[in-house]
Amino acid sequence: MPLDGRPILTAAAMRAAEEQIIATGTSVSALMERAGAAVAAQVRRLAGDQEVLILCGPGNNGGDGYVAARLLAAAGQRVRVAATGAPRSDAAIAARHAWGRDVEALGAAAPAPVLVDALFGTGLSRGLGTDVAGALTRLAAAAALTIAVDLPSGAATDDGRLLSPVPDYDLTLALGALKPSHLLQPAAARLRRVIVLDIAVPVASEASVLARPRLSAPVVDAHKYSRGMVAVVAGAMPGASVLAATAAARGGAGYVLLLGGASDRVAHAIVRRRFDAAVIADKRIGALLVGPGLGRDERARERLEAALATDRPLVIDGDALRLLTPQKLAARKGPMILTPHAGEFDALFGADAGSKIDRARHAAATSGATIVFKGPDTVIAAPDGGVVVALAASSWLSTAGTGDVLAGLVAARLAVNGSNAMPDPLAAAAEAVWLHGEAARRAGPAFIADDLARHLPEAIAACL
Repeated sequence: MPLDGRPILTAAAMRAAEEQIIATGTSVSALMERAGAAVAAQVRRLAGDQEVLILCGPGNNGGDGYVAARLLAAAGQRVRVAATGAPRSDAAIAARHAWGRDVEALGAAAPAPVLVDALFGTGLSRGLGTDVAGALTRLAAAAALTIAVDLPSGAATDDGRLLSPVPDYDLTLALGALKPSHLLQPAAARLRRVIVLDIAVPVASEASVLARPRLSAPVVDAHKYSRGMVAVVAGAMPGASVLAATAAARGGAGYVLLLGGASDRVAHAIVRRRFDAAVIADKRIGALLVGPGLGRDERARERLEAALATDRPLVIDGDALRLLTPQKLAARKGPMILTPHAGEFDALFGADAGSKIDRARHAAATSGATIVFKGPDTVIAAPDGGVVVALAASSWLSTAGTGDVLAGLVAARLAVNGSNAMPDPLAAAAEAVWLHGEAARRAGPAFIADDLARHLPEAIAACL
Protein backbone atom coordinates (compact mmCIF):
# COMPACT_ATOMS: atom_id res chain seq x y z
CA MET A 1 0.00 0.00 0.00
CA PRO A 2 1.34 3.48 -0.81
CA LEU A 3 2.07 5.84 2.06
CA ASP A 4 0.28 8.81 0.43
CA GLY A 5 -2.21 10.46 2.75
CA ARG A 6 -1.52 8.21 5.73
CA PRO A 7 -1.62 9.74 9.23
CA ILE A 8 1.62 10.37 11.11
CA LEU A 9 1.56 9.78 14.88
CA THR A 10 4.08 10.79 17.50
CA ALA A 11 5.12 8.29 20.17
CA ALA A 12 2.68 9.87 22.63
CA ALA A 13 -0.20 9.84 20.12
CA MET A 14 0.42 6.19 19.24
CA ARG A 15 0.58 5.28 22.91
CA ALA A 16 -2.72 7.11 23.50
CA ALA A 17 -4.34 5.24 20.60
CA GLU A 18 -3.21 1.92 22.05
CA GLU A 19 -4.38 2.87 25.54
CA GLN A 20 -7.77 3.80 24.14
CA ILE A 21 -8.29 0.36 22.62
CA ILE A 22 -6.92 -1.31 25.76
CA ALA A 23 -9.53 0.61 27.77
CA THR A 24 -12.25 -1.02 25.66
CA GLY A 25 -11.12 -4.50 26.69
CA THR A 26 -8.28 -5.47 24.34
CA SER A 27 -5.28 -6.70 26.34
CA VAL A 28 -1.66 -5.70 25.77
CA SER A 29 -0.93 -9.35 24.99
CA ALA A 30 -3.65 -9.36 22.32
CA LEU A 31 -2.16 -6.26 20.71
CA MET A 32 1.27 -7.88 20.84
CA GLU A 33 -0.10 -11.00 19.18
CA ARG A 34 -1.58 -8.88 16.37
CA ALA A 35 1.67 -7.01 15.85
CA GLY A 36 3.79 -10.14 15.96
CA ALA A 37 1.51 -11.95 13.53
CA ALA A 38 1.66 -9.03 11.07
CA VAL A 39 5.46 -8.96 11.32
CA ALA A 40 5.71 -12.73 10.88
CA ALA A 41 3.56 -12.61 7.74
CA GLN A 42 5.86 -10.05 6.11
CA VAL A 43 9.03 -11.87 7.13
CA ARG A 44 7.66 -15.17 5.88
CA ARG A 45 6.78 -13.55 2.54
CA LEU A 46 10.26 -12.15 2.03
CA ALA A 47 12.59 -14.65 3.69
CA GLY A 48 11.73 -17.74 1.66
CA ASP A 49 13.71 -20.67 3.05
CA GLN A 50 16.49 -18.50 4.48
CA GLU A 51 17.28 -18.56 8.19
CA VAL A 52 15.89 -15.64 10.19
CA LEU A 53 17.51 -14.06 13.25
CA ILE A 54 15.17 -11.93 15.38
CA LEU A 55 16.73 -9.52 17.86
CA CYS A 56 14.49 -8.87 20.88
CA GLY A 57 14.77 -6.06 23.38
CA PRO A 58 13.36 -5.92 26.91
CA GLY A 59 10.14 -4.06 26.09
CA ASN A 60 7.02 -4.60 24.04
CA ASN A 61 8.91 -4.22 20.76
CA GLY A 62 10.91 -7.25 21.84
CA GLY A 63 7.64 -8.95 22.78
CA ASP A 64 6.43 -8.43 19.20
CA GLY A 65 9.65 -10.13 18.10
CA TYR A 66 9.07 -13.18 20.31
CA VAL A 67 5.54 -13.55 18.94
CA ALA A 68 6.81 -13.29 15.37
CA ALA A 69 9.52 -15.89 16.08
CA ARG A 70 7.00 -18.33 17.53
CA LEU A 71 4.64 -18.00 14.58
CA LEU A 72 7.46 -18.28 12.04
CA ALA A 73 8.76 -21.45 13.69
CA ALA A 74 5.25 -22.91 13.72
CA ALA A 75 5.07 -22.24 9.97
CA GLY A 76 8.30 -24.16 9.39
CA GLN A 77 10.68 -21.20 9.09
CA ARG A 78 14.21 -21.62 10.41
CA VAL A 79 14.38 -18.94 13.07
CA ARG A 80 16.62 -18.01 15.98
CA VAL A 81 16.18 -15.37 18.68
CA ALA A 82 18.87 -13.25 20.33
CA ALA A 83 18.11 -10.81 23.13
CA THR A 84 19.68 -8.03 25.15
CA GLY A 85 18.40 -9.62 28.35
CA ALA A 86 15.22 -10.66 30.07
CA PRO A 87 11.93 -9.00 29.07
CA ARG A 88 10.41 -6.55 31.55
CA SER A 89 6.72 -6.12 30.78
CA ASP A 90 4.20 -8.83 31.65
CA ALA A 91 3.14 -9.19 28.02
CA ALA A 92 6.74 -9.48 26.80
CA ILE A 93 7.54 -12.03 29.53
CA ALA A 94 4.55 -14.11 28.42
CA ALA A 95 5.60 -13.82 24.77
CA ARG A 96 9.11 -15.06 25.54
CA HIS A 97 7.72 -17.95 27.56
CA ALA A 98 5.41 -18.88 24.67
CA TRP A 99 8.41 -18.87 22.31
CA GLY A 100 9.69 -21.79 24.37
CA ARG A 101 13.05 -22.17 22.66
CA ASP A 102 16.61 -21.04 23.26
CA VAL A 103 17.39 -17.35 23.37
CA GLU A 104 20.96 -16.40 22.50
CA ALA A 105 22.90 -13.53 24.02
CA LEU A 106 22.93 -10.64 21.57
CA GLY A 107 26.68 -10.12 21.71
CA ALA A 108 27.43 -13.78 20.96
CA ALA A 109 24.80 -14.33 18.25
CA ALA A 110 25.96 -15.57 14.86
CA PRO A 111 24.63 -13.73 11.79
CA ALA A 112 21.76 -14.99 9.63
CA PRO A 113 20.73 -14.12 6.06
CA VAL A 114 17.61 -12.34 7.34
CA LEU A 115 17.86 -9.99 10.32
CA VAL A 116 14.77 -8.68 12.12
CA ASP A 117 15.43 -5.81 14.55
CA ALA A 118 12.85 -5.86 17.35
CA LEU A 119 15.18 -4.41 19.97
CA PHE A 120 13.74 -0.94 20.62
CA GLY A 121 10.81 0.67 18.85
CA THR A 122 8.58 3.68 19.44
CA GLY A 123 9.53 5.89 22.36
CA LEU A 124 13.30 5.35 22.51
CA SER A 125 14.89 8.41 24.13
CA ARG A 126 18.54 7.42 24.62
CA GLY A 127 21.37 5.71 22.79
CA LEU A 128 21.70 1.94 22.68
CA GLY A 129 24.98 1.57 24.47
CA THR A 130 28.23 0.46 22.88
CA ASP A 131 27.72 -3.30 23.16
CA VAL A 132 24.18 -3.33 21.76
CA ALA A 133 24.96 -0.86 18.97
CA GLY A 134 28.08 -2.81 18.02
CA ALA A 135 26.23 -6.13 17.89
CA LEU A 136 23.43 -4.63 15.81
CA THR A 137 25.90 -3.12 13.35
CA ARG A 138 27.80 -6.41 13.04
CA LEU A 139 24.70 -8.54 12.48
CA ALA A 140 23.13 -6.09 10.03
CA ALA A 141 26.30 -5.90 7.95
CA ALA A 142 26.32 -9.69 7.57
CA ALA A 143 22.63 -10.03 6.62
CA ALA A 144 21.31 -10.09 3.06
CA LEU A 145 17.94 -8.68 4.19
CA THR A 146 17.44 -6.32 7.13
CA ILE A 147 14.00 -5.62 8.59
CA ALA A 148 13.14 -3.18 11.40
CA VAL A 149 10.04 -3.63 13.54
CA ASP A 150 8.26 -0.26 13.88
CA LEU A 151 11.46 1.81 13.88
CA PRO A 152 15.16 1.01 13.61
CA SER A 153 16.77 0.66 17.01
CA GLY A 154 18.72 3.83 17.73
CA ALA A 155 16.31 6.22 15.99
CA ALA A 156 14.24 8.69 18.00
CA THR A 157 10.54 8.44 17.19
CA ASP A 158 9.43 12.04 16.81
CA ASP A 159 12.19 14.10 15.24
CA GLY A 160 14.34 11.93 12.96
CA ARG A 161 17.41 12.05 15.21
CA LEU A 162 19.83 9.12 15.38
CA LEU A 163 20.58 8.42 19.03
CA SER A 164 23.11 5.73 18.09
CA PRO A 165 24.66 4.47 14.85
CA VAL A 166 21.79 3.02 12.79
CA PRO A 167 22.34 0.55 9.93
CA ASP A 168 20.47 0.79 6.65
CA TYR A 169 17.26 -1.26 6.59
CA ASP A 170 15.76 -2.84 3.50
CA LEU A 171 12.29 -2.81 5.05
CA THR A 172 10.72 -1.11 8.05
CA LEU A 173 7.39 -2.40 9.34
CA ALA A 174 5.53 0.53 10.92
CA LEU A 175 3.07 -0.83 13.47
CA GLY A 176 -0.38 0.76 13.24
CA ALA A 177 0.75 4.09 11.80
CA LEU A 178 3.69 6.01 10.46
CA LYS A 179 5.84 7.86 12.98
CA PRO A 180 7.63 11.16 12.23
CA SER A 181 11.03 9.47 11.94
CA HIS A 182 9.81 7.33 9.07
CA LEU A 183 9.81 10.60 7.10
CA LEU A 184 12.19 13.01 8.83
CA GLN A 185 15.93 13.08 8.26
CA PRO A 186 18.44 11.73 9.06
CA ALA A 187 16.52 8.65 10.25
CA ALA A 188 14.45 8.36 7.06
CA ALA A 189 17.62 8.01 4.99
CA ARG A 190 18.25 4.67 6.73
CA LEU A 191 14.92 3.27 5.54
CA ARG A 192 14.82 1.99 1.98
CA ARG A 193 11.16 1.01 2.19
CA VAL A 194 8.40 1.43 4.79
CA ILE A 195 5.19 -0.62 5.06
CA VAL A 196 2.40 0.21 7.53
CA LEU A 197 0.98 -2.89 9.20
CA ASP A 198 -2.65 -2.85 10.31
CA ILE A 199 -2.90 -3.95 13.94
CA ALA A 200 -6.53 -2.86 14.35
CA VAL A 201 -5.76 0.26 16.38
CA PRO A 202 -7.82 3.26 15.18
CA VAL A 203 -5.51 6.20 14.49
CA ALA A 204 -6.07 9.83 13.57
CA SER A 205 -3.76 12.81 13.35
CA GLU A 206 -3.54 16.39 12.09
CA ALA A 207 -0.31 15.35 10.35
CA SER A 208 -0.28 13.18 7.24
CA VAL A 209 1.87 12.18 4.29
CA LEU A 210 1.67 14.34 1.18
CA ALA A 211 -0.63 12.67 -1.35
CA ARG A 212 -0.95 13.03 -5.11
CA PRO A 213 -3.34 15.96 -5.64
CA ARG A 214 -6.50 15.74 -7.69
CA LEU A 215 -6.46 18.58 -10.18
CA SER A 216 -9.02 19.69 -12.74
CA ALA A 217 -8.57 21.03 -16.25
CA PRO A 218 -9.84 24.59 -16.83
CA VAL A 219 -13.58 24.79 -17.38
CA VAL A 220 -14.78 25.18 -20.96
CA ASP A 221 -15.45 28.93 -20.64
CA ALA A 222 -12.25 29.75 -18.74
CA HIS A 223 -10.15 32.78 -19.66
CA LYS A 224 -6.66 33.86 -18.65
CA TYR A 225 -7.76 35.77 -15.56
CA SER A 226 -10.20 33.15 -14.33
CA ARG A 227 -7.41 30.57 -14.46
CA GLY A 228 -5.40 32.60 -11.95
CA MET A 229 -3.12 35.61 -12.25
CA VAL A 230 0.39 35.59 -10.74
CA ALA A 231 2.65 38.61 -10.32
CA VAL A 232 6.36 37.93 -9.69
CA VAL A 233 8.44 40.75 -8.22
CA ALA A 234 11.96 40.74 -9.68
CA GLY A 235 15.09 42.23 -8.17
CA ALA A 236 18.87 42.17 -8.20
CA MET A 237 19.22 38.70 -9.76
CA PRO A 238 16.63 38.54 -12.54
CA GLY A 239 17.38 34.95 -13.52
CA ALA A 240 15.75 33.68 -10.33
CA SER A 241 12.55 35.63 -10.95
CA VAL A 242 12.47 34.38 -14.55
CA LEU A 243 12.65 30.78 -13.30
CA ALA A 244 9.84 31.50 -10.85
CA ALA A 245 7.67 33.20 -13.48
CA THR A 246 8.26 30.35 -15.93
CA ALA A 247 7.26 27.81 -13.29
CA ALA A 248 4.12 29.81 -12.51
CA ALA A 249 3.15 29.79 -16.19
CA ARG A 250 3.86 26.08 -16.58
CA GLY A 251 2.25 25.35 -13.23
CA GLY A 252 -1.25 26.27 -14.39
CA ALA A 253 -1.59 30.04 -13.98
CA GLY A 254 -3.44 31.73 -16.83
CA TYR A 255 -1.61 35.06 -16.68
CA VAL A 256 1.87 35.75 -15.31
CA LEU A 257 3.33 39.21 -14.78
CA LEU A 258 7.07 39.71 -14.26
CA LEU A 259 7.59 43.05 -12.55
CA GLY A 260 10.89 44.90 -12.72
CA GLY A 261 12.97 42.21 -14.38
CA ALA A 262 15.76 43.10 -16.80
CA SER A 263 16.41 39.66 -18.28
CA ASP A 264 15.80 38.97 -21.96
CA ARG A 265 15.34 35.24 -21.31
CA VAL A 266 11.62 35.50 -20.71
CA ALA A 267 9.03 33.40 -22.50
CA HIS A 268 6.76 35.45 -24.74
CA ALA A 269 3.76 34.24 -22.74
CA ILE A 270 5.01 36.08 -19.65
CA VAL A 271 4.07 39.76 -19.52
CA ARG A 272 6.86 42.13 -18.45
CA ARG A 273 6.13 45.43 -16.73
CA ARG A 274 7.94 47.90 -14.53
CA PHE A 275 7.49 47.42 -10.81
CA ASP A 276 4.85 49.74 -9.40
CA ALA A 277 2.99 49.61 -6.11
CA ALA A 278 -0.28 50.27 -7.92
CA VAL A 279 0.24 47.29 -10.21
CA ILE A 280 0.66 44.79 -7.37
CA ALA A 281 -2.56 46.03 -5.77
CA ASP A 282 -4.56 44.81 -8.80
CA LYS A 283 -7.52 42.82 -7.44
CA ARG A 284 -7.17 40.30 -10.25
CA ILE A 285 -3.84 39.10 -8.86
CA GLY A 286 -4.45 35.73 -7.24
CA ALA A 287 -0.90 35.37 -5.93
CA LEU A 288 1.92 37.86 -5.53
CA LEU A 289 5.41 36.31 -5.30
CA VAL A 290 8.30 38.24 -3.81
CA GLY A 291 11.77 36.98 -2.98
CA PRO A 292 13.45 34.98 -5.77
CA GLY A 293 16.56 36.96 -6.70
CA LEU A 294 15.21 40.01 -4.86
CA GLY A 295 18.47 41.02 -3.18
CA ARG A 296 18.77 42.65 0.23
CA ASP A 297 19.42 46.27 -0.66
CA GLU A 298 17.15 49.25 -0.05
CA ARG A 299 15.24 48.71 -3.29
CA ALA A 300 14.55 45.13 -2.23
CA ARG A 301 13.24 46.32 1.13
CA GLU A 302 10.95 48.84 -0.55
CA ARG A 303 9.50 46.21 -2.88
CA LEU A 304 8.91 43.80 0.00
CA GLU A 305 7.21 46.53 2.04
CA ALA A 306 4.97 47.35 -0.92
CA ALA A 307 4.04 43.68 -1.28
CA LEU A 308 3.26 43.37 2.42
CA ALA A 309 1.04 46.46 2.20
CA THR A 310 -1.28 44.84 -0.36
CA ASP A 311 -4.14 42.54 0.53
CA ARG A 312 -3.21 40.09 -2.24
CA PRO A 313 -2.42 36.44 -1.39
CA LEU A 314 1.34 36.53 -0.90
CA VAL A 315 4.15 34.00 -1.42
CA ILE A 316 7.45 34.96 0.22
CA ASP A 317 10.68 33.20 -0.72
CA GLY A 318 14.44 33.59 -0.81
CA ASP A 319 15.93 36.99 -0.01
CA ALA A 320 12.59 38.40 1.13
CA LEU A 321 12.60 35.93 4.02
CA ARG A 322 15.87 37.44 5.25
CA LEU A 323 14.30 40.92 5.24
CA LEU A 324 11.21 39.89 7.20
CA THR A 325 10.55 39.95 10.92
CA PRO A 326 7.99 37.91 12.85
CA GLN A 327 6.32 41.19 13.81
CA LYS A 328 5.79 42.21 10.18
CA LEU A 329 4.29 38.82 9.44
CA ALA A 330 1.94 38.92 12.40
CA ALA A 331 0.75 42.41 11.44
CA ARG A 332 -0.17 41.50 7.87
CA LYS A 333 -3.68 40.46 6.91
CA GLY A 334 -4.41 38.12 4.06
CA PRO A 335 -3.25 34.68 2.98
CA MET A 336 0.51 34.07 3.02
CA ILE A 337 2.79 31.17 2.17
CA LEU A 338 6.46 31.21 3.20
CA THR A 339 8.94 28.83 1.56
CA PRO A 340 12.13 28.83 3.70
CA HIS A 341 14.98 26.36 3.62
CA ALA A 342 16.61 25.54 6.96
CA GLY A 343 18.91 28.57 7.05
CA GLU A 344 16.13 31.00 6.18
CA PHE A 345 13.79 29.35 8.68
CA ASP A 346 16.34 29.63 11.50
CA ALA A 347 17.05 33.27 10.67
CA LEU A 348 13.36 34.20 10.76
CA PHE A 349 11.95 31.97 13.48
CA GLY A 350 15.01 30.92 15.49
CA ALA A 351 17.06 27.73 15.60
CA ASP A 352 15.03 26.13 18.37
CA ALA A 353 15.24 22.49 19.32
CA GLY A 354 12.41 20.14 18.43
CA SER A 355 11.16 18.18 15.49
CA LYS A 356 10.85 19.79 12.09
CA ILE A 357 7.11 19.16 12.26
CA ASP A 358 6.73 20.93 15.60
CA ARG A 359 8.90 23.85 14.53
CA ALA A 360 6.98 24.36 11.28
CA ARG A 361 3.65 24.08 13.10
CA HIS A 362 4.71 26.65 15.70
CA ALA A 363 6.00 29.04 13.03
CA ALA A 364 2.71 28.79 11.14
CA ALA A 365 0.66 29.40 14.28
CA THR A 366 2.66 32.45 15.37
CA SER A 367 3.04 34.05 11.93
CA GLY A 368 -0.41 33.30 10.53
CA ALA A 369 1.26 32.02 7.36
CA THR A 370 1.39 28.57 5.80
CA ILE A 371 4.99 27.37 6.05
CA VAL A 372 6.74 25.23 3.45
CA PHE A 373 9.84 24.18 5.43
CA LYS A 374 11.93 22.90 2.54
CA GLY A 375 14.52 20.14 2.51
CA PRO A 376 14.86 16.42 1.85
CA ASP A 377 11.94 16.04 4.26
CA THR A 378 9.77 19.04 3.34
CA VAL A 379 7.14 19.87 5.96
CA ILE A 380 4.08 22.00 5.14
CA ALA A 381 2.26 23.51 8.12
CA ALA A 382 -0.88 25.64 8.32
CA PRO A 383 -1.81 28.13 11.07
CA ASP A 384 -4.67 25.87 12.22
CA GLY A 385 -2.25 23.03 13.05
CA GLY A 386 -2.64 20.94 9.91
CA VAL A 387 0.63 19.41 8.70
CA VAL A 388 1.63 17.54 5.55
CA VAL A 389 5.03 15.87 5.19
CA ALA A 390 6.45 15.03 1.78
CA LEU A 391 8.14 11.76 1.00
CA ALA A 392 11.80 12.16 0.08
CA ALA A 393 12.12 13.67 -3.39
CA SER A 394 14.98 13.37 -5.86
CA SER A 395 18.36 14.31 -4.40
CA TRP A 396 19.10 15.96 -7.78
CA LEU A 397 16.88 18.82 -6.57
CA SER A 398 19.89 20.09 -4.62
CA THR A 399 20.91 22.44 -7.42
CA ALA A 400 20.64 26.19 -7.96
CA GLY A 401 17.24 27.55 -8.95
CA THR A 402 14.99 24.66 -7.97
CA GLY A 403 13.72 26.65 -5.00
CA ASP A 404 12.77 29.48 -7.37
CA VAL A 405 10.83 26.97 -9.46
CA LEU A 406 9.00 25.77 -6.35
CA ALA A 407 8.16 29.34 -5.32
CA GLY A 408 6.66 30.07 -8.73
CA LEU A 409 4.72 26.84 -8.63
CA VAL A 410 3.35 27.63 -5.16
CA ALA A 411 2.18 31.00 -6.47
CA ALA A 412 0.53 29.37 -9.47
CA ARG A 413 -1.38 26.83 -7.39
CA LEU A 414 -2.45 29.55 -4.93
CA ALA A 415 -3.77 31.71 -7.77
CA VAL A 416 -5.50 28.78 -9.47
CA ASN A 417 -7.12 27.59 -6.25
CA GLY A 418 -8.32 31.06 -5.35
CA SER A 419 -9.67 31.97 -8.79
CA ASN A 420 -13.14 30.58 -8.09
CA ALA A 421 -13.17 30.37 -4.29
CA MET A 422 -11.35 31.50 -1.17
CA PRO A 423 -7.70 30.50 -1.53
CA ASP A 424 -6.57 27.46 0.46
CA PRO A 425 -2.86 28.03 1.13
CA LEU A 426 -2.24 24.58 2.62
CA ALA A 427 -3.80 22.83 -0.38
CA ALA A 428 -1.92 25.09 -2.81
CA ALA A 429 1.41 24.48 -1.08
CA ALA A 430 0.80 20.73 -0.94
CA GLU A 431 -0.06 20.61 -4.65
CA ALA A 432 3.07 22.57 -5.51
CA VAL A 433 5.42 20.41 -3.45
CA TRP A 434 4.00 17.22 -4.94
CA LEU A 435 4.21 18.55 -8.51
CA HIS A 436 7.76 19.80 -7.89
CA GLY A 437 8.85 16.35 -6.71
CA GLU A 438 7.09 14.61 -9.59
CA ALA A 439 8.68 16.94 -12.15
CA ALA A 440 12.07 16.12 -10.64
CA ARG A 441 11.35 12.40 -10.92
CA ARG A 442 10.43 12.80 -14.57
CA ALA A 443 13.47 14.97 -15.29
CA GLY A 444 15.82 12.15 -14.31
CA PRO A 445 19.40 12.68 -13.11
CA ALA A 446 21.61 15.77 -13.38
CA PHE A 447 18.84 18.16 -14.41
CA ILE A 448 19.01 21.92 -13.93
CA ALA A 449 16.21 24.16 -12.75
CA ASP A 450 15.25 25.13 -16.30
CA ASP A 451 14.69 21.44 -17.10
CA LEU A 452 12.53 21.04 -14.02
CA ALA A 453 10.08 23.73 -15.13
CA ARG A 454 9.68 22.02 -18.51
CA HIS A 455 8.45 18.84 -16.83
CA LEU A 456 5.70 20.56 -14.81
CA PRO A 457 2.96 20.06 -17.45
CA GLU A 458 3.67 16.31 -17.38
CA ALA A 459 3.41 16.31 -13.60
CA ILE A 460 0.09 18.16 -13.79
CA ALA A 461 -1.18 15.69 -16.40
CA ALA A 462 -0.53 12.88 -13.90
CA CYS A 463 -3.04 14.52 -11.54
CA LEU A 464 -5.93 15.14 -13.94
